[in-house]
Amino acid sequence: MALAANLLKAELKRKGATYSQLVEKLNAIGVDEKEVNVRNKLSRGKFTAAILLQCLSAIGSQTLHLA
Repeated sequence: MALAANLLKAELKRKGATYSQLVEKLNAIGVDEKEVNVRNKLSRGKFTAAILLQCLSAIGSQTLHLA
């Protein structure tokens, strides 16, 4: 699942969003996460597909570049 973490980190960088901003956006769409938890999930690379999709939705990603 490290690929998913790298994908999300790249999208955050591309969007110019910080972990703090991601958490704010997640909270705005009803996903209760803390910044420390998001950091840990991304550093470990262990999180569900649901979290990945929620994060991508929260930062407004509409397309992904896998290669």
